[in-house]
Amino acid sequence: MRDLSSLYPVWFVDIWGVVHDGHAPYAATVDCLQRHRRAGRCVILVSNSPRSTIGVSRQLDEIGVARDAYDTAVTSGDVTRDLMQQTDGRLFHLGPQRDLSIFDGLSIARVPLEQASAVICTGLFHDDRETPEDYRVLLADIHARGLTMICANPDKVVRKGGRLQYCAGALAEAYAALGGPVQMAGKPFAPIYDLARRRAATIRDHDVPISAILAIGDGPDTDIRGAARQGMACVFMTGLHDEEVAKADAVIRTALPGANIVRTVERLDW
Repeated sequence: MRDLSSLYPVWFVDIWGVVHDGHAPYAATVDCLQRHRRAGRCVILVSNSPRSTIGVSRQLDEIGVARDAYDTAVTSGDVTRDLMQQTDGRLFHLGPQRDLSIFDGLSIARVPLEQASAVICTGLFHDDRETPEDYRVLLADIHARGLTMICANPDKVVRKGGRLQYCAGALAEAYAALGGPVQMAGKPFAPIYDLARRRAATIRDHDVPISAILAIGDGPDTDIRGAARQGMACVFMTGLHDEEVAKADAVIRTALPGANIVRTVERLDW
């Protein structure tokens, strides 16, 4: 990563699975990010978390990720808030109570499903024990009402400690399979990268060309696909999601033949 630091002054770094495992930081990653910043370069954490940047920073503090490991964060929650404000303000919240910070400061009313004009999905109500199969009836009801689902987190699954946990993206996929309309806010879609580049430009005090950015992530369908769509070089981490490696190879070899993967690693090392 020392060599890549000199080639790419701005890093767009995924959080869950790269910076931490949901419980504790990955020391090697944090060390790389700190060294990159001490060399006068920039780290933007780019996350599919439905929380706002402030909410994610608080979560990172709780987990123990050092603040000097990154300049700022950009989340799908930030992008989602913009999409929420484009509705009439009556939203049904599909997700856990811990994600309520996404409503902070917005003139948005959380209403029962029968009063809603759209659905904001931040995840499963009880993601510690539920799966998308538990939502078959609810999703059918939402579809029957003709509501658009705003998906605050395109991730379908993450690893929390030693357990896989379903995310909002899994529910959005199931809803789309029913024919329901879905708006996606995070990776691999362009709006989150546009916002990340604007924030990097503010930090660097000039526009940042694509050629100066390195994306780092462990999700083939989100991090790698998103980097490929943007024309960014990327580092693909495989060691934290061993069961995804075969799928990742298939995605990269077929759907992403133009992906510029400059490293494939099990972890980041300086």
